[in-house]
Amino acid sequence: MTTTVVTNIGRLVTNDPALGDGSPLGIVEDAALVLDGERVVWAGSAAGAPDADVRVDAGGRAVIPGFVDSHSHLVFAGDRTAEFNARMSGQAYAAGGIRTTVAATRAASDADLERNLTRYLDEALRQGTTTFETKSGYGLTTHDEARALRIAAAHTDEVTYLGAHIVSPDFADDPAGYVALVTGEMLDACAPHARWVDVFCEKGAFDGDQARAILTAGMAKGLHPRVHANQLSYGPGVQLAVELDAASADHCTHLTDADVDALANGNTVATLLPGAEFSTRAEWPDARRLLDAGVTVALSTDCNPGSSFTSSVPFCIALAVRDMRMTPDEALWSATAGGAAALRRTDIGRLAPGAYADFALLDAPSHVHLAYRPGVPLVTEVWKRGARMV
Repeated sequence: MTTTVVTNIGRLVTNDPALGDGSPLGIVEDAALVLDGERVVWAGSAAGAPDADVRVDAGGRAVIPGFVDSHSHLVFAGDRTAEFNARMSGQAYAAGGIRTTVAATRAASDADLERNLTRYLDEALRQGTTTFETKSGYGLTTHDEARALRIAAAHTDEVTYLGAHIVSPDFADDPAGYVALVTGEMLDACAPHARWVDVFCEKGAFDGDQARAILTAGMAKGLHPRVHANQLSYGPGVQLAVELDAASADHCTHLTDADVDALANGNTVATLLPGAEFSTRAEWPDARRLLDAGVTVALSTDCNPGSSFTSSVPFCIALAVRDMRMTPDEALWSATAGGAAALRRTDIGRLAPGAYADFALLDAPSHVHLAYRPGVPLVTEVWKRGARMV
């Protein structure tokens, strides 16, 4: 394979304390990065970089790991502009708006769904996202959930079965019947295309008992659990996620002390989604409380057409720093290494020997500018698995 050295890096974030300044970000000043095919084989001071076949000059720019967006909903059709406009005019957000997207998604062709998906993937890539997870959840029939997962699986390994997004409108008077479908015929059709199983454990969606049944059924089929937990109200979602060793509990807006303790003492990552709070004018999750308790935190976009229609991780970093009391270092780590932890991956989210060569160059001297200059397109190059993509 061809080796490449990226040199003249002003500041390199490795997310490996042993390689850099000893901080969680593992920062190396005046750095270089050596790639062999898809992988990083060396990182450190430019003065000590080994020779390589190809030399790339970073021009003094900062280099960071590619963002790991560990929570998105990108297989959908339709538009919910009217709902957003109403919400910004004073109406409260509720889970039921998903039904609008369900109707549009069912009516869309496979080609339309894939075209929409790739549009937002390209948009995210240009902003530095090199790994993404995405879910079904806007079909709510066996056919439509399975086709959503097939389409997603053509673009990522991180595919989540979310037949339990809400109770299907077809089962409005029979939620137990819908749970039986989600844990039976629908699961059988969807499991071959997914790695994860998820459930929206929330008032207006699924209660604790229903969520447990759905997650354990998925686990019996070899899927790993993750949970939409405690977004709109206090509830059992976080505790259930930790009990079942879910990779992540996502949203985590309304937490008791017992919820925080459970997360701090378990292996479940708290994935925070500030785009949702921005778009719904809801209460911000208290990231500072979680971090101070020792909880592993991830930061993700929750890109979806209803409650968080952004594909921009840099925007979410700026929100997390400004409104969720995270430091710029914590926000970047959570959007890279934290996202990798939420997917139980060690080969992404860092720039150390053995990891995939996924990284972004910033038109800035430091990653701090991601929050310092919100809304500015600072990502100038994106490399994925050792190849320049942007």
